[in-house]
Amino acid sequence: MIAAARKAARALKRDFGELEKLQVSLKGPANFVSAADKRAEETLYAELSKARPGYCFLGEEGGQRDGADKSHTWIVDPLDGTTNFLHGIPQFAISIALAREGAIVAGLVYNPASEELFLAEKGKGAFLNDQRIRVAARKRLADSVIACGLPHIGRGDLALAKKELGAMQEQVAGLRRFGAAALDLAWVAAGRLDGYWERDLKPWDMAAGLCLIREAGGYVSDVTGGDDIFATGHVVAGNETIQKELLRVLKDASKA
Repeated sequence: MIAAARKAARALKRDFGELEKLQVSLKGPANFVSAADKRAEETLYAELSKARPGYCFLGEEGGQRDGADKSHTWIVDPLDGTTNFLHGIPQFAISIALAREGAIVAGLVYNPASEELFLAEKGKGAFLNDQRIRVAARKRLADSVIACGLPHIGRGDLALAKKELGAMQEQVAGLRRFGAAALDLAWVAAGRLDGYWERDLKPWDMAAGLCLIREAGGYVSDVTGGDDIFATGHVVAGNETIQKELLRVLKDASKA
């Protein structure tokens, strides 16, 4: 996973330095996909398939590619934070997760711009550049910095988002929107952020980050507190106390 990510990152770093030369197409309103995106996914597919022939592959750009081994699936976002990338904002990442029999057993999130590589394997802990990481220990929302997603044109429930943001602003020390879900989750695992919630994500946005948070001692669920995160596309994360508090605030906001 590390070798595949580093190989794909070489081209991303080069393209990031030459943004004006990128060939960019529109996948939907305000949802850009670049030549860099597609090229990075093909590199990851080639490298991971070479290392583990037969594993299935689920990628943001190419969708599901079945292999002979149906019990293992790579879940890959070749460039999470594409809009940041295309605007020259160095907050983007390659995200790779491995699912075994439907359960995430390993996750990697790598930001080529900062050279920060987050890595976790089930039962073995979470790491940032070989240093062990843990979720933050804060117990009160009033002391916490929380990251979130913000729906934009053509995507998401703006009215609900306004309710949730308003409710959260009254209770936390700070709100942040960075624009790359995989890194938001990784930063919760590293204790930089105390918590995070976002709606309408895809499995490749979250899979690696979920593994990182759990291995860093954190808790993740959907917005109802359940485990159906991939099916709903909604995620709430933090340490045990903060995650429960976020669920409470979001529940109250949805009733307002």
